[in-house]
Amino acid sequence: MLINSILRAATVALAATFVAGPGMAQDYPSKEVRWVIPWNAGGSNDIMARYLQPILEEQGVSVVIENLPGGTGAVGMGAVATSRADGYTIGNGTSSTLSIIAQGKAPLSNDDFTNVIRVSVDPLILVVPGDSEIDTLDQFLAHMKDNPGDVTIGTPGTNNLNHIFAAMTARGAGVDYRHVPFPGGSRVIAELMGNQIQAGVLKPSETIEQIQAGELKPLGAFSNERLEILPDVPTFGEAGVDVFPYGPVVQMAYIQAPAGLDPEIEEALADAFEAALTSEKFREFADKNGFVIDPLRGDELDAEVVGVAGAIAEVAKQVFAD
Repeated sequence: MLINSILRAATVALAATFVAGPGMAQDYPSKEVRWVIPWNAGGSNDIMARYLQPILEEQGVSVVIENLPGGTGAVGMGAVATSRADGYTIGNGTSSTLSIIAQGKAPLSNDDFTNVIRVSVDPLILVVPGDSEIDTLDQFLAHMKDNPGDVTIGTPGTNNLNHIFAAMTARGAGVDYRHVPFPGGSRVIAELMGNQIQAGVLKPSETIEQIQAGELKPLGAFSNERLEILPDVPTFGEAGVDVFPYGPVVQMAYIQAPAGLDPEIEEALADAFEAALTSEKFREFADKNGFVIDPLRGDELDAEVVGVAGAIAEVAKQVFAD
């Protein structure tokens, strides 16, 4: 689309204009860093960022968190891409936003960003309201078969991994379903608890409190093995549903800055985040919330982003072909 081309060109032009000068790298950071979370407050990315905030402060990086939800992360990350490349604006890239970029559904390109460091790798699970009459994955699949096209599954965003796995759940039942997107995981949780939707595809890290309180019930894990944090929850494979028929895909979150970031500033940011991510305090938080810390950075992270984007684009092409 013409508007996508115009916006993309503007993004590159702005990034080139706002590259930080060499003197700025030596003084970095000399002020607060704006950290854009492209999802609404209370979701997994927001929870993680706010937990990291004081730990980063101990590493000499003071961050101010700003929630800019919308467009499966494209609104917030678009704001990051068009910001000054001086290290004082960063954002949470995710597989969800990477997915819509890979499918050409956002006026953004991976070239609009500097990939700094990976924060986490998260599994996804299917959950239902705590007071639902459905207690198992087999029961849910049977319910879908008995009500073709009527069962509602909510996800944070569209055309992302959550959406893909919702569609694969329906395919496993052999029926259609009603997809209901929201601007973030916390909205999906609220709609589930209000019985406005029948199921949701979410992360353990954003639902574990509600699960432990009995407000949500996990039915199945979109993973090859059972999750340590939810050992009694079967995988979809155990129910005979292959949710990876086109190859493995991974849900991850990683720090991005505008393209053209000074390598010294990138290194300083990555060093601070790696120290915070590998701290004992954050490791305990990760274990408690069921996500994996894997702080890839540099060329390794760039290669991972390219690989994940390619895999998701291929899977999405197959899943959304209908």
